[in-house]
Amino acid sequence: MPGMLRERLLLGPVLILALLGVLWLDEWLYTVATPGWAARLIGTETFPPGTIIVLIATPIAVLAAIELAGLLARVGLASSRWLSAFGAALGIGVSCLIPEEVDAVRSVAIVSSAAIVMLLASVVYFSRHQSVEGVVAATGGVLLAFVYLGLTFGFLLAIRREHSAWLILWILLTTKGCDIGAYFTGRAIGRHKLIVWLSPGKTWEGLVGGVLASALLGAVGAWALGAWLGTPIGIGAGAVMGAVFGLVGQLGDLVASMVKRDAGAKDSSRTLPGFGGVIDVVDSPLLVAPVAYWMLTLVS
Repeated sequence: MPGMLRERLLLGPVLILALLGVLWLDEWLYTVATPGWAARLIGTETFPPGTIIVLIATPIAVLAAIELAGLLARVGLASSRWLSAFGAALGIGVSCLIPEEVDAVRSVAIVSSAAIVMLLASVVYFSRHQSVEGVVAATGGVLLAFVYLGLTFGFLLAIRREHSAWLILWILLTTKGCDIGAYFTGRAIGRHKLIVWLSPGKTWEGLVGGVLASALLGAVGAWALGAWLGTPIGIGAGAVMGAVFGLVGQLGDLVASMVKRDAGAKDSSRTLPGFGGVIDVVDSPLLVAPVAYWMLTLVS
């Protein structure tokens, strides 16, 4: 058994158990009455849905932003780790600031204001040495962290506000199921390369196997959620959504591969044995989250 596969088989179950714990705790906390001071602060008698998810997702996004800044630095882009980390955290934070009942104009204003804050802060910071060289590129790197690692994570909170936390588990397992299906299908029968210049290990056969795995997980998960929680997602719709999640997840993986290859790196870091870095783990769910939110909105 290859060393990387062995490490993944050892660490993977630990990550899944941690995810289960986070989602269970978030569901449980939603039923807990808030202390008087907290109730006055947040305006609700129970903790808002997604409280634990935000507390866990924020440091994950911060670590991913630090990795992203490091990758950009390897291509000569003088990005800032702390400013990128702040941008990712702010991207998640604005999702928390949007009230439950607010018009679309107000929501756009909140997100746009946060983006403008990051733009101005970056321009001021990167021009502090009274030089314009590299300011635009470095500012773009910070805004990339704000959108790619902040706002996308915020869609998980948006999903949690409207649905059970266990729906997020379905989305994540369905998305990652494509990675697993593609890996084993590609190793077994993979012959035709998908994108040699970007990800030479991926094959068309692996992609098909991965998407089919996601469709199967999507259908089974939709049936289980319907039987357990009464979620209005049919088995057929679950299969279609699973296939879409799998495809978009692979696109997310390719986007991350593009950044890493440009930086001459195989992994975003060596934080997680067998997986690489934080970005290597969250790259596919990041792009799936907004797609999942809008698909759930349509079927609900």
